[in-house]
Amino acid sequence: MVEYNSDNLDSIFHALSDPTRRAMITTLAERKTCTVSELAEPFDMSFAAASKHVKVLEKASLLIRKVDGRKHFCTFSADKLDEARNWMDFYKKYWSERLDALEALLQHGENNG
Repeated sequence: MVEYNSDNLDSIFHALSDPTRRAMITTLAERKTCTVSELAEPFDMSFAAASKHVKVLEKASLLIRKVDGRKHFCTFSADKLDEARNWMDFYKKYWSERLDALEALLQHGENNG
């Protein structure tokens, strides 16, 4: 089995577990760079609440925040999503192989019965 950093995966999946944070990531993927206020705009939330979501995404390395005066600019960082995708791909391959074996076994049984 491929080795993965459990802490990294935990923070990535925790960050992605919230629909608001997933929407923020989608916005960043489409627009490249946004302020925290722009990320909060579609939601009924304060700047402080949006900032908490941004901190979770930042901790998971799903975004990079740069401060310029009073403005906080956020940029999407897809590298960590690759780590989560690779983890899921391992299990996708595992389960595909298991289901293919089950299908072959069932077909073999039908041919003999």
